[in-house]
Amino acid sequence: MKSELPIIISDRLLLRIGIQEEIPKILKYFMGNKNFLTPFYPTWADHFFTDEYWEYQLENNFLEFIHDQSLKLFIFPKTQPTEVIGTINFNNFVRGAAHFCHVGYSLAEAAQGKGYMTEGLRAATEYVFQELDFHRIMANYMPHNQRSGNVLKRLGFIVEGYARDYLLINGKWQDHILTSLINPDWQPNEY
Repeated sequence: MKSELPIIISDRLLLRIGIQEEIPKILKYFMGNKNFLTPFYPTWADHFFTDEYWEYQLENNFLEFIHDQSLKLFIFPKTQPTEVIGTINFNNFVRGAAHFCHVGYSLAEAAQGKGYMTEGLRAATEYVFQELDFHRIMANYMPHNQRSGNVLKRLGFIVEGYARDYLLINGKWQDHILTSLINPDWQPNEY
């Protein structure tokens, strides 16, 4: 069980688990980018755009982190440390003989093309490898989302396959390209 919440710092960004006081900023991020993100997201959950949903979600994010199940981060620019510009979510933590997880991410439309996701995902994967002791991180993207594919390629993720009708995105089954990044320095950790 983890005892300390991470604050991951890169040159221009802060990445951390959201707190209750940030719900208005989180809602602003998702509401302001809803049209942009919808083609890349599962169908929005009922009440997703409400305080109540995020009160529960942030508490759940915290509990999942301390119980070694997930790490769900919000991205903040250092110059505006209260402004949410994206998310990086590590999910499906599997230990035992596997030591892997999945990662998904989103970035505000206005923040596209500035290298933020490459920078943030690089810092986050380093944390997941070094501090959380994962051996493998898997990321999947839709073939037509070449921006996402380019980010993963820049970070060294290797294409491992193609999955037909893999995820239900925006109400439609979508094919995905399967990639992974391996931690070359992995050592077994005593839990």
